[in-house]
Amino acid sequence: MDGQRLLRSATTGIAIDIHPDGSHRDTAAELERLGYHTLWIPGGQLDRLDRVAELLAATDSIQVATGIVPLGVHAPVDVAATYAELTERYPGRFVLGLGGPQQPGSLAALDDQLTELDAHGVPAHGRLLAALGPRKVAIARRRTAGAIVLLVTPEFTAQVRSELGAGSILVADQFVVVDADADADRARAAVRGPLAFLSTVPGYRAAFRRMGFTDADIDQASDRLVDAVSVWGDVDDIAERVAAQRAAGADQVVLSVLSTDAGPAPLRRAELLADRLGLAA
Repeated sequence: MDGQRLLRSATTGIAIDIHPDGSHRDTAAELERLGYHTLWIPGGQLDRLDRVAELLAATDSIQVATGIVPLGVHAPVDVAATYAELTERYPGRFVLGLGGPQQPGSLAALDDQLTELDAHGVPAHGRLLAALGPRKVAIARRRTAGAIVLLVTPEFTAQVRSELGAGSILVADQFVVVDADADADRARAAVRGPLAFLSTVPGYRAAFRRMGFTDADIDQASDRLVDAVSVWGDVDDIAERVAAQRAAGADQVVLSVLSTDAGPAPLRRAELLADRLGLAA
């Protein structure tokens, strides 16, 4: 499936949080000004599908992506209606990232839901699929424009790229902690927050095992696991990991910037990273 046209500029994206006071709209405009190519709304932030429209309306040209819309939560008919509306109002700016259901027989259910999306007018080349295991990667290659991976090492990214083939998009979501003091305990604590939940999801646990981690590593969120699937330190450390993910075959690296109780404010961290990665240029 040749989906290279879906991501208009395949370089660097950034995750954005949704806030009840609507301040995410101003944040979106600032992140666009800083030079990021895509804004990604994490699945946990996507309480309503119209959040995408809010960010598109608040910006001028940046792409806005869902990372991801869980098909077990949002019905395909509703996802298709959102897709039709946004692609008409904002041509070329909406990137639909999907996640399959987490349930017994989930691959068959996912195939059925993708077939529903087909029937409701969401083309295969207009969507991406979160995929870590080889069977789900095969579905992504066959039925979407490509795959999204999260909490993976560059070596695992290279493996997924090999399974996808050259014609599909590969997006690597990278957890990062900007900590110029390189305080290991503080940085790892920031990663263990979201990892505590994600490590209970069967697909992530299986992927961690395929990367060579033990159940003890996964259950305890060991230093070895945290350091492998995230990157923390100064902007040079983070730029090195971004380069490694790109070299492994990622078309776009999404920065999921995690907060600590020290260091610069969120937008300042985004600015420092954009400057180091040469985005404004």
